[in-house]
Amino acid sequence: MRTLGSNGPQVSDLGLGCMGMSDLYGPADETESIATVHAALDAGITLLDTGDFYGMGHNELLIRRALKDRDRDSVQISVKFGAQRDYDGNWLGYDARPAAVKTALAYTLRRLGTDHIDVYRPARVDPGVPIEETVGAIAEEVAKGHVRHIGLSEVGAETIRRAHAVHPISDLQIEYSLLSRGIEAEILPTCRELGIGITAYGVLSRGLLSGHWSKDRALAGNDFRAVSPRFSGDNLAHNLTLVEALRDLAEAKGATVAQLAIAWVYAQGTDIVPLVGARRHDRLTEALGTLDVTLTTEDLTRIEAAIPADAAAGERYAAPQMAHLDSEH
Repeated sequence: MRTLGSNGPQVSDLGLGCMGMSDLYGPADETESIATVHAALDAGITLLDTGDFYGMGHNELLIRRALKDRDRDSVQISVKFGAQRDYDGNWLGYDARPAAVKTALAYTLRRLGTDHIDVYRPARVDPGVPIEETVGAIAEEVAKGHVRHIGLSEVGAETIRRAHAVHPISDLQIEYSLLSRGIEAEILPTCRELGIGITAYGVLSRGLLSGHWSKDRALAGNDFRAVSPRFSGDNLAHNLTLVEALRDLAEAKGATVAQLAIAWVYAQGTDIVPLVGARRHDRLTEALGTLDVTLTTEDLTRIEAAIPADAAAGERYAAPQMAHLDSEH
């Protein structure tokens, strides 16, 4: 178990990111998804991460079905809110006004069939709403018992400080992997100064570091990686050479590429909880094998020599999405 920050909940060493079970990575099998959630819970994973906009509520309903015969209090559910989408899945911006916070939470509680969310967080900063107002509204729901802890997502150091001054922040959810190390300069030190944990998503860079990706892989129309710079043309070719360098090191350790990539994030500090986005039982089993991989100082040096900081080609999102990232400004 690891603790999310100095004031947050105790959660499992790895968390399960559930987005791909409903949205953005192409078709998913709902029966297999629920079986994967059950397998994760049976293996000791307690942290389930979702967003109310993943499949426009579908992901929350899926988690509700998966938890139907389980002990709710043995699981921590982390929910992001605020992203606005239309019926076709188009992104329309973000709404984190106090009234929107309370409305979104009410719908989330109803969909999940629970009376509280363990960690509630805005998915992105709403540029039209001071972060103090958004966090203040969530704090009112903490006082009512509907939310246990407040988190943030993809925000920079200044915003973290402003939010934390209103109410203690348990954790920052942000992309962190061998290919995305931007948090190391300022964001991670700020979180550590304030006692805020990190839930790291994209630890496999959306499958790029899984060891299973190929340049010839066909993508479904609703798979956002089709427009992701890191998965395009020469960028993809370059990034796959980095993966092959990691493969050589993984084989020497008796591990898979994915296990080595997750293990590197896991080794960056006990205040960091990697979220694995497995949506199939076999991928979950592989990810869980990470906990059997112990990296020495020499291993870490070799890994970072094979994939130096800033080695990735291409931004982690397309330009319109990058513009919404407070963490990148």
